[in-house]
Amino acid sequence: MQKVIERILNLLAFLLTAERPVTADEIRTTVAGYQQAGDDAWRRMFERDKDLLRRLGIPLELRPTDAWEVEHGYVVPADDYALPDPGLTDEERAALWLAAQVVRIGGQPPGPDALFKLGGAPLTASGEPLAADLGTQADDLAEAFAAVSERRTLRFGYRGTPRTLLPYGLVHRRGHWYVVGPEKRAQDTIKAFRLDRTEGLAATGTSESFTRPEGFRAADAIPEAPWQAGEEDVVATVHFDAAMAWWARRQLTAGATVTENDDGSLEATITVANPEAFIGWILAFDDHAVILSPPELRERLLARVGAA
Repeated sequence: MQKVIERILNLLAFLLTAERPVTADEIRTTVAGYQQAGDDAWRRMFERDKDLLRRLGIPLELRPTDAWEVEHGYVVPADDYALPDPGLTDEERAALWLAAQVVRIGGQPPGPDALFKLGGAPLTASGEPLAADLGTQADDLAEAFAAVSERRTLRFGYRGTPRTLLPYGLVHRRGHWYVVGPEKRAQDTIKAFRLDRTEGLAATGTSESFTRPEGFRAADAIPEAPWQAGEEDVVATVHFDAAMAWWARRQLTAGATVTENDDGSLEATITVANPEAFIGWILAFDDHAVILSPPELRERLLARVGAA
């Protein structure tokens, strides 16, 4: 069976790349898997393979090879074989990309080829994981979920500081779980805390001890981009050349200030809370992006490149 599959794939590849009708003799002498067969065996084999291609829905046609129609050859019309563009939106392609990463066949996620055939894989700011490795934080996630569901307060340590949180919701973003809500002592400010960075997390108090605001969306409390999630406060200016300006514009968040130049390039002023994540994003542009300021951020980028 494996030899049959290989021969069928070889035949289809030859027909698709020939871009003209090809005779049976050309197929016999060119396509791997046919050369060693005798005349009768070759004819039976070729007839079975043609029938199999047609049963698979592949439009195999016989057409003249010249204007006089003396000789005929086989062709797979590209217009009938190619998949029409389904016209998916960016959001629909992103949803398919996520589903493809979650569904693993044989232990491995599928490659991007299928997504490119459907209109292109969605661009992402970084190669961060799409699924969370819970590891030892599985118990903390269960505790946080119970606190959110029962509307009980959460107590935990975070970066050496004790916290008491009113957990309004849980969000999974960029491979991590976040618990979102205001601290009990400052209920006007919504904060997000990464679960894997908490210590001694425990639900406390009685059920229904707080009321979640109507229409509250926990996802709104998580930064749009990786470089917005951090403790630092750096204002960076970056020049993107014309070749990649469209990509940069597509990934910049609402808070960025953009100046477009006459040559098609652009300069963006971006507030950065996580310089390492920001540098990782800039490196994805190769030499099409240059950090203009501040100098210390540019030096960190050069140091990262030098260490690679």
